[in-house]
Amino acid sequence: IDFWATWCGPCRAMGPVIDELAKEYEGQVVIGKCNTDENNDTAMNFGVRNIPMFAFLKNGEVVETLVGSQPKANFVKLIESYK
Repeated sequence: IDFWATWCGPCRAMGPVIDELAKEYEGQVVIGKCNTDENNDTAMNFGVRNIPMFAFLKNGEVVETLVGSQPKANFVKLIESYK
């Protein structure tokens, strides 16, 4: 889950990377986005304190999180390790 907001520059910069990953892993993993301004309760439930934050879930449980701008390779490494 990509936790982001429209006013967040790093979030906007990561958007194309997340969209690219969603296309590359279509049918293998689910990649979603959560606007923290519109879904404050959800962000709080996931413990989001800084954005962008990326939560990796497996079987409904958070197994990893990344905070801040990240290179695409970091996402690929985590996705491959859990799929």
